[in-house]
Amino acid sequence: MPSLRPELPALMVEEQVRQALQEDLGRAGDITTYATIAPGMRATAEMNARENGVVAGMKLARTAFRLIDPAIKFEAFVADGDSVAPGTALARISGPARGLLSAERVALNFLMHLCGVASYTAKFAAEIAHTHAKVCCTRKTLPGLRALEKYAVRMGGGSNHRFGLDDAVLIKDNHIAVSGGVASAVHAARAYCGHLVKIEVEVDGLEQMRQALTASPDVILLDNMGPDLLREAVTINAAHWQLSNETYAADPRRTRLEASGNVNFQSIRAIAETGVDYISTSKITMAAPTLDIGLDVVIG
Repeated sequence: MPSLRPELPALMVEEQVRQALQEDLGRAGDITTYATIAPGMRATAEMNARENGVVAGMKLARTAFRLIDPAIKFEAFVADGDSVAPGTALARISGPARGLLSAERVALNFLMHLCGVASYTAKFAAEIAHTHAKVCCTRKTLPGLRALEKYAVRMGGGSNHRFGLDDAVLIKDNHIAVSGGVASAVHAARAYCGHLVKIEVEVDGLEQMRQALTASPDVILLDNMGPDLLREAVTINAAHWQLSNETYAADPRRTRLEASGNVNFQSIRAIAETGVDYISTSKITMAAPTLDIGLDVVIG
């Protein structure tokens, strides 16, 4: 069965957009539009991509216009996850001119940012498409926008790491230092958490990785290791689980390996080719440029 595209719950979308609109409208509303546009005037505008990219956030754009004025009609021509070229029409918006102009910036802000994240993620994903590795986002997201940015990552062909501190265990170097060791920290986490909670542990060297393998975590995070060390880590993992090169990638029993630290577009291909399963980077959320999208009135 083919995997379905992720969706953002309508309630979550409405809450995010409502907050953004309230921030923009401030204490007196859109005084520029109120001062220059008569109440009965109508307008039609087109939203167009001005560069290549991947779409994410159409539901938020639609919601911005609807919350400002339910009489505004939003006709989408593309869906989240679609690739677009410069000049592609994303949507046509028509209705009361005051509402259209007041909602424009919030709609574009969400769309340009999320399309930017999706588009940048797609570039990273394409760079490693010849391997079995997946590029993943991290918890380094803009405050208040984590769920939206992680959604955009998936629209761009990436995968999500944990959403917060409560949905998976990630034992980092400071946890290990305080708790007394890699294996003991993994065992403690397994005893504390339910059977549905995944456990990942960070290691900064191959000896520490060997210690972690004795506790059978779900994932081992290989922190700031170059391609040579990563390749050796894959070999150690295969030997631990007694797997051949032919069966390694698909075997469901083995510990998964994640590479992290100083990952960028120039380094991700070499990292993926070592045989690791996941490559996490904050670049696809924190460094993604916005996608240039315009909204122009075509009919007054």
